[in-house]
Amino acid sequence: MSHDTLFAEVTDPANRADPYPLYARLRETPVSRQGDGSYVVSTHAAIRGLIFDPRLSSEDLPPSQRPPTGNPFKDWIVNPIKNRVVNAHRPLIFRDPPDHDTLRAIVMEQFTIPRVRGVHREVEGIVEDLIDKLQGRDEICLVEDFSYPLPVMVICRLLGVPEEDEEQFQKWATVLATALEPDSRGDEEARHATATAFDAISDYMRGLIKEKRKNPADDMLSGLANPEPGKPAMGDFDLIASAILLLVAGHETTVNLITNGMLTLIRHPEELDKLRRDPERAPRLIEELLRYEPPVHFRTRKALGDIDIAGTTIPAGAPVILLFAAGNRDPARFADPDRFDPDREDNQHFGFGGGLHYCLGAPLARIETEIALNALVRRFVAPRLLQDPPPYRPGASLRGPEKLGIGLERIA
Repeated sequence: MSHDTLFAEVTDPANRADPYPLYARLRETPVSRQGDGSYVVSTHAAIRGLIFDPRLSSEDLPPSQRPPTGNPFKDWIVNPIKNRVVNAHRPLIFRDPPDHDTLRAIVMEQFTIPRVRGVHREVEGIVEDLIDKLQGRDEICLVEDFSYPLPVMVICRLLGVPEEDEEQFQKWATVLATALEPDSRGDEEARHATATAFDAISDYMRGLIKEKRKNPADDMLSGLANPEPGKPAMGDFDLIASAILLLVAGHETTVNLITNGMLTLIRHPEELDKLRRDPERAPRLIEELLRYEPPVHFRTRKALGDIDIAGTTIPAGAPVILLFAAGNRDPARFADPDRFDPDREDNQHFGFGGGLHYCLGAPLARIETEIALNALVRRFVAPRLLQDPPPYRPGASLRGPEKLGIGLERIA
């Protein structure tokens, strides 16, 4: 297998359960050109050298192009207008400075540490309720029964989405997550489904924002829709895009982090027992999870100019793939990198990306995962995997099990 086809192997679902040997091969050439003209960056040092480089653009999404409907009015007037609006108002993870910085600052005015910490007790209640519903069962699917519903319930409460609409939000998040998968961008059926879901959630958000302006509450969407006098404000299109981003990114990454976390703990029963005996160990364990089995394996960029890095010149216009999960297991940066070690020191991982686009929901994801894993190891008695490796979701970037069957002696 030549190096210029290795990334195609990474995106092959057959390698989803264990892509790490492929990452090791890719690290042999820190910046490797693939057969399609893209450049894969795979070592810790090379990724670190690029994440702050202004010549690397995040505005790499293909133009929005809604599929033909057969209705002349929609195809010639409505959809072209929608496409122009979407192209001009991408979510901030697909924007470069200064737009990115302006939008991120406005969101962070509402996505504050005190607000995130304030949901701690509510997250605990949701977690315990979800586990209580599993009482009497000796087999569960962690994804369907726990990991998937939890984050969407939490982010909806933070945003101020009515509880009765949470199930619909979960469905939208599942579809819209495919837009974050580079290998699905050329799939016409996936793009059609994404556009349909985006239009539906945009219409919903437009109505909810209108309601928040009439009757503001103590939630993030009310804060974003009603900025304080003198503070910068978003236009409605950017506000809708930002709210959708918070839903999708905040949901999908946390689903994977919780599921990968429980999978890793069951595979390492000594660590599961240590966490059960000492819940205060959770923050260190989660940082190692973010390195060892991160929820996001790579993100894509575009070179705005020629970039010399690790002995290779990435030409202007070339697609660039920052393979964070490969950098996380780089032996030049981490001792014994394929070993799960929550006591690891100096754990500077890329579990939440890095640079300008460092995950703005990282504090919330950490809190949710800490509460979830502590509750699961405390209440699940003698958990065991029903299938190892489990079946994985299709995407290679947002990597996590599609199902995680767990057998239990009982639930405490």
